[in-house]
Amino acid sequence: MNDARKPLEAAARLSLLQRPRRNRKSEWARRLVRENALEVSDLIWPLFLIDGSDRREPVSSMPGVFRYSVDAAVEAIADAAALGVPAVALFPYTDPDLRDEIASAALDPENLVCRACQAIKSAVPGIGIITDVALDPYTSHGHDGLLVGDEIVNDATVAVLARQAVTQARAGADIIAPSDMMDGRVEAIRNALDAEGFENVQIMSYAAKYASAFYGPFRDAIGTSKTLRGDKRTYQMDPANSDEALREVGLDLEQGADMVMVKPGMPYLDIVRRVVDVYRAPTFAYQVSGEYAMITAASQNGWIDGERAMLESLLAFKRAGASGVLTYFALSAARALQGRK
Repeated sequence: MNDARKPLEAAARLSLLQRPRRNRKSEWARRLVRENALEVSDLIWPLFLIDGSDRREPVSSMPGVFRYSVDAAVEAIADAAALGVPAVALFPYTDPDLRDEIASAALDPENLVCRACQAIKSAVPGIGIITDVALDPYTSHGHDGLLVGDEIVNDATVAVLARQAVTQARAGADIIAPSDMMDGRVEAIRNALDAEGFENVQIMSYAAKYASAFYGPFRDAIGTSKTLRGDKRTYQMDPANSDEALREVGLDLEQGADMVMVKPGMPYLDIVRRVVDVYRAPTFAYQVSGEYAMITAASQNGWIDGERAMLESLLAFKRAGASGVLTYFALSAARALQGRK
């Protein structure tokens, strides 16, 4: 017998009771046993605002992402709502002339975010509005808190953040999302909201926010990449730490957070999984600007299938246990999921 045929004949005689490939033989079979699913209702769209009217300004480091004037944002958000996207998260590009050392514009009831909240509530009442509570879009030094000498001071910053949260709630924000990483800010914000009659306004805390290299394009989008003095490692988390994230999440839930967030996203899927396993609380992930930029750039260069990579990356968050994802792909993903190109 030809020795080359022996392995083939042995394989032909092989009988396996367990053949996992049987469940992968066709698309309907794969769908039947699929463990996780990505839905449009899982997507939150982060959106950048800019002053003016009828403006749609591209962010150079995030191809396909724009800064919108309030009127243009309302139109874009109406499209998002029509696709079934449940909520948007607003981030302002504040005029540099309005930025100062104490973030005065953060408390202005007529600032970009507040005007956008009012306009969106009027025109697209069925979509949720998430507002960022942090001072970096409003400070001349680009930090999330107040700077005294070389120190980001915690307690004085928290007092301003609580006032900022109330200002946003008065404008119509549904969910307050503190991203600053100051200690004790969730409790202060909860107390301030309740005292002003906003007991039903939710808090989505950036509970585990890491001092990451993946934020660069976001800082371009809000105009802080060139103004930031130093870095944010004294208040954002060390990327080496995992147990610390559980302590941070636990503190924020104890202080009144309704939902928590892990940021960045894909490099920290292990953190998402641990948070979900320990706390069983609504847990969101932020697929940040650097993640978006890498997938988009690779797609534009023809190195990957952009749509497949986008959907695969978003499904990974669901597999890790996330309740939902903040992603700049929200509209593209919604169209793909609905078969609309």
